[in-house]
Amino acid sequence: MKADVEPRSSEAFARMIAAIALDRKARDVVVLDMRDVVAYTDFLVISTGNTERQTQAIEDAIYRELKSADEARTPERVEGMPEGRWILMDYLDCVVHIFTPAARDYYRLETLWGEVPELKVEEA
Repeated sequence: MKADVEPRSSEAFARMIAAIALDRKARDVVVLDMRDVVAYTDFLVISTGNTERQTQAIEDAIYRELKSADEARTPERVEGMPEGRWILMDYLDCVVHIFTPAARDYYRLETLWGEVPELKVEEA
C-alpha cells in the first residue's frame, strides 16, 4: 500500500459489505455503528437471506469479493456455514451476520444493545 493512501475506513468497509449483500439480494440489510457500545468491533452488518442456500451464497460473495479487492481481506473466522441458518464472518472491525428469516426473528440482534446509530444503506 502506498504511504500517501489512507487505508479504507471501517465505515467504508461496512458499507462495501452491505452493498455486496444487497447485490446478492439480501433483505433487511442493517449496518449498526458499534464504536461507542462495544470494544470488539466497529460495525455490525446484519442481513437476511430467504433460504440456507441464499445465506451461503451471500457469504460466498462477500468472501470472494473482499478477498479479490485491493486490500485482499479475509475474515478471521467464519461460523455457521454448514447449516446456513446464521453465518457469522468476523473481519475484526466489522462483524457480518447473515440469517435465515426464522433465525433473525429469533435472535433479534438489532435489539440487544438498545438504541445504536444505524447507517443508511442503499443498493448500488
